[in-house]
Amino acid sequence: MSTRITSNMISRSVLNDLNEVSQRLSKTQQRMSSGKQITRASDDPYGASRALTLRGDIEGTQQYQRNVNEATAWENVTDAALAKITEAVHRARELALQGANDSAGQSARNAAAAEIDQLIQSVKQEANASYGGRYVFSGTNTDIRPYDVAAASDIYSGDAGIVAREIGPGVSVPVNVLGIDLLGQGQLAADGKLLNVLRDLSDHLKSGTVVDMNTLRSTDLKGLDASLDAINQARATVGATTNRLESADGRLQEVEESLTKLLTDVEDADMAKTYVDFSMQQSVYQSALKAGANIVQQSLLDFLR
Repeated sequence: MSTRITSNMISRSVLNDLNEVSQRLSKTQQRMSSGKQITRASDDPYGASRALTLRGDIEGTQQYQRNVNEATAWENVTDAALAKITEAVHRARELALQGANDSAGQSARNAAAAEIDQLIQSVKQEANASYGGRYVFSGTNTDIRPYDVAAASDIYSGDAGIVAREIGPGVSVPVNVLGIDLLGQGQLAADGKLLNVLRDLSDHLKSGTVVDMNTLRSTDLKGLDASLDAINQARATVGATTNRLESADGRLQEVEESLTKLLTDVEDADMAKTYVDFSMQQSVYQSALKAGANIVQQSLLDFLR
């Protein structure tokens, strides 16, 4: 038994074929204009899921890079402040040696003590160094200055908290140096730290007694040397941390480049292939239009007859 093919059936078939070719051509045009293989999740569900995962990984890597850059800047500010404090301690040591000389008069010792007092203010000022509005020597109390430069006392206003930056999955690096560990809290605490040593040194120079001169030659100089050792150790730690951060930054850049390439491979269109597909599909569409027009026209004429 034969099936009768009507004009409506032929027309619907031609329109369906044209619509299918037109849709393929439209998708190819979208890839050409956007440069993307995936413009909607329905284009490639697995590829879209993979692209979302890669984008999340790239964003995470970029956040780690920002953390590294911020930590590096923090370390640079810290090292610059420690360098200035080191210069102040070296100068204080020179003044102590000059004042300990028996040939030095009391007026010279008083002048040296006055300069020591200025160095104390300078040290406290450097300890108030900040980065991005946050004080780097205040522990986690970064919004509070660790020392009041104008105050006669040397009370530390920060805390003993550790400031760390996450530079990788589960990897955190401490970036801060505590002011109290190096400078202490002066004579009130009698902790033997730098401010305590400098205050004692100034008092001994002003006194000028034999006992104080002997203390200046022994205890005070040893205290300055111990403070220098502590500062140098802190600077060495800062330097090592900076090197680690630079290494991490290089590694993160490589990871970002790798992830970006993978993302490109997943969602970017192969433009050469896309242009070839577009040309071929355009030809197919034009041919389908012509063929469809002839078929439909013939059917109508046959019907009219």
